[in-house]
Amino acid sequence: MNRISVRGMAVASATAVTAVGAVVGVASGDEKPTQVSDVAGSTLLADIPAGSSSQIVADNLSRQSDAQQSAALVTAQKAAAEAARAKAADAAHAKAAAEQRAKQAAAASRAAEQQRQQLVSYSPGSVQALAASIIGNTNQFACFSQIVKRESGWSYTATNAASGAYGLVQALPGSKMASAGADWRTNPATQIKWGLNYMNSRYGSPCGAWSFWQAHSWY
Repeated sequence: MNRISVRGMAVASATAVTAVGAVVGVASGDEKPTQVSDVAGSTLLADIPAGSSSQIVADNLSRQSDAQQSAALVTAQKAAAEAARAKAADAAHAKAAAEQRAKQAAAASRAAEQQRQQLVSYSPGSVQALAASIIGNTNQFACFSQIVKRESGWSYTATNAASGAYGLVQALPGSKMASAGADWRTNPATQIKWGLNYMNSRYGSPCGAWSFWQAHSWY
């Protein structure tokens, strides 16, 4: 009896199966013989991830994570820079505002000192002389003087407690005289100029104002 190797038997068996399949196919009317697949070799290579493919996926995920972290870091840095700029701007604004307040306080202090000095520098006689020099015309000054004497007694700080009228000509409110000068509270010259302009514009002259005053006790 001849000895047949295992490999030879496997080949022979496969050939036999193929032959049988072909015969069966022909007998059944198939145009082509049916091929028998190798069951042992039916598993696809794509079903089993190769080591290099897995590494590529891992590398891609790692790069995506790094990119996201970098983007987040850039965003955070921009936000921090913007916050720092806003804080610096606020600090600069606050400093400028404080300096402005200090300047205003210093100016107010100087103005108050000037007002204090002016308050003690004028006497009724000197105020009358000042009015005479500003008005010029003797007759008009006499009429102006009659009104001022009755309204304030030539006191440029006279204040009507009931109405709030202020100064030589008792302007109501006293702040009206600011149109003649910011120092209207303490400068009799400013009050005289404002009063003279008021009498001229409303009554034509100080004497016209005095005539109205005599008839109504106000002007």
